[in-house]
Amino acid sequence: MKTQNTIKFLTAAFIVGLIFTSCQSSEGNVVAQDVVAQFSAAQVQTETEVDNITEDVSSIIDQTFADQEYANKSEGNHTNRYLPDCATVTKVITDNTKDVTIDFGDACELRNGNMVSGKIIMHYSNDKTALTKMIDVSFDNFYNNDKKIEGGHSVLKERVNANGNPQSTFTFNVNVTWSDGATASKSGTKIKELIEGNDTPAWGDNVFSVSGNWAFTRKDGTIHSSTITTPLRKELVCRFIVSGVVTFQKDGQTAVLDYGDGTCDDLGTLTKDGVTETIHLKK
Repeated sequence: MKTQNTIKFLTAAFIVGLIFTSCQSSEGNVVAQDVVAQFSAAQVQTETEVDNITEDVSSIIDQTFADQEYANKSEGNHTNRYLPDCATVTKVITDNTKDVTIDFGDACELRNGNMVSGKIIMHYSNDKTALTKMIDVSFDNFYNNDKKIEGGHSVLKERVNANGNPQSTFTFNVNVTWSDGATASKSGTKIKELIEGNDTPAWGDNVFSVSGNWAFTRKDGTIHSSTITTPLRKELVCRFIVSGVVTFQKDGQTAVLDYGDGTCDDLGTLTKDGVTETIHLKK
């Protein structure tokens, strides 16, 4: 009888163990599936697409401001000017303020190959001795690759930061609308430090180090946070970010996007729940 009771006890313990193990495995799968659901490649591609647009906008603002304000740049020299010939710059200047409108017309190809249209308008102080300036930026029917950009930027421009380099701090709240009516938006802060190219008048050797964080509202209305955990490297000659790391978080789940080794391409690696896949940075 004792032997039979022992066998029954061991059998029951084995079954309970199986159930417990199964539950653990199931919970683990739920977590893994949740990370995949929260940060699919398509969702990350949408964010990088919006990020590339905001990088275009910040580059246009930075380079136009430099053309207008810094002696080692020349807005009138179309060889050195970052803006393409199809972009027209007009200025309204008073004793205290300066309004600069960049008009891309109905279709204008940027130096990196992206197509834009409409206007970007910059408003800032006309104090030529100031070491810092705040720029208010607005959009007038502005499109980037058939996506409409609305909202605004404010930009704190510093002639020299603690490292001795020009720096721009962008505070933004922008909305992007696709041709099918879908929308996404991002709001937050980016700090762009010019780390190469400031000592030459040409734009082609300009390289920026980018840090910051923001909230991203997806097409489906859900929101996740994004933080640059390794500074991004933005080379003005490339339409894509070439290196650096961004970490995404939502509902306690995390994914990591690595932009690569410095090669100018649309590839990156996305790591979720210990699994890494190569993704395209544009659709």
